[in-house]
Amino acid sequence: MLLGAAAVLVSTAANAADFSFTGALPNPGTVQFFDFAVGAPSNVTLRTWSYAGGVNAAGQTIARGGFDPILALFDLSSGVRINENDDGGCGLVAADAVSGQCWDTFLTSSLGAGNYRVSVQVYPNFAPDNLSGTFAGATTFDDVSGTPNNPRSNQWAFDILGVESASQGVVPEPASWAMLIAGFGLTGAAMRRRRTVTAVSA
Repeated sequence: MLLGAAAVLVSTAANAADFSFTGALPNPGTVQFFDFAVGAPSNVTLRTWSYAGGVNAAGQTIARGGFDPILALFDLSSGVRINENDDGGCGLVAADAVSGQCWDTFLTSSLGAGNYRVSVQVYPNFAPDNLSGTFAGATTFDDVSGTPNNPRSNQWAFDILGVESASQGVVPEPASWAMLIAGFGLTGAAMRRRRTVTAVSA
C-alpha cells in the first residue's frame, strides 16, 4: 500500500524524496534489503523507528517494542559496504520508554549519484565488508539491555530520506543471500516530485 504526503526534504537534490517502510522479519537471522537511487550528490539519511517508536517521515505513528536494529549501507555496483550503524545515540533518536536505551539507528552519508543497497537486521547480525560476504547472524529478537518486562517483537520501521527512488526487496533466508545479491535491482518507479513522502507497508 502506498500513501503520499507532503514533507520537508532533508536533501538539496532537486528530485529527492523520502520513503517510509514498515514490516516484520520472519526470524532473527534474516536480513531485509532495500535498493535506492541517488540522482545527484547529496546527503542521504537512513533511520529506524521501531525500537523506541515515534512518527516516521510519512506521518505514521510507530509503536515501540521492535528489535534492536542495525543498518548497513552498500554501493550496489561494487558491493562494498560504505557504512554501518547500530545505535544512533540519544542525541539523534528517542530513548525507549521501558529500557531507556537509544537503540534505534540513525545514519547520514554524503553520497554521489548512483545506486545503493541498505540492509536492516537484528543486533548482533553485523554486515560483512562486501555484499558477497556472510552476515554475522542472530538468534533472538530480544535486546541485551536486561530490562524486565521488555519483550521485543520482529517488527521494524525504516526511513530512507533524500533519494530519487527506493524499493523494498524480498526477505531472503540466509542461504539465498547470494541469489538476492545477484538478482534483484531497483523495481520501484522513480519518484521525481519535490517534497514527496512515500510510505510502504510490507
